[in-house]
Amino acid sequence: MKHPESMDHSEFAASIFDKYAEGYQSRFMDISAYHDSLDVLLAAISVKAAKVLEVACGPGNVTQYLLQKRPDLQILGTDLSPNMLALAQANNPTAQFELLDGRAILQVPEQLDAIVAAFFFPYISKEEALRFIQDSATKLAPGGVLYISTMEDDYAKSGIRKGSQGDEIFMHFHEAGYLTAQLKACGFDLLYESRVRAAGPDGDVDLILIARKTGK
Repeated sequence: MKHPESMDHSEFAASIFDKYAEGYQSRFMDISAYHDSLDVLLAAISVKAAKVLEVACGPGNVTQYLLQKRPDLQILGTDLSPNMLALAQANNPTAQFELLDGRAILQVPEQLDAIVAAFFFPYISKEEALRFIQDSATKLAPGGVLYISTMEDDYAKSGIRKGSQGDEIFMHFHEAGYLTAQLKACGFDLLYESRVRAAGPDGDVDLILIARKTGK
């Protein structure tokens, strides 16, 4: 599938995920490798009936785990793929889902208690990732929590990857150094930093960061 000139890398990736939504769901609903970090996130959300935004929610696999542990959470899941949103709603009938670019979270009207960006960063640039952290600081209530997971490596190694169906997607690697520096600059305290070796032939290292917005 050739990259249309009118679409940026993130929009094009969403079109691929929309095309293969059912297959993605069958492969990636099991997120047990990330349960430990998600449990840390849940423990950090002390507010009852907390308002949680998940960007690039896919088929709702992360939302499903969070709600199994904390059914009180008020989760809004967003994605650019209509087919992913349909799967996410079917998997999580008590949550709310909307079509929204993860780079536009300032459009969400209410203040939030947590923001979850589970593997959204591989589809956005360094500049967009830094802006997302800044926007998250704006949207989160004092004490709110931000969860980020992404593929970690030198940013310069970012480039085209071919998926299992042969489609080419631009994947961004990110570096812990500039992400943690931006978190600090935007008023976050780092609560958790961990790495998971991803399964599969590429064996990517997945970086997980959890941070709390300071203030009362």
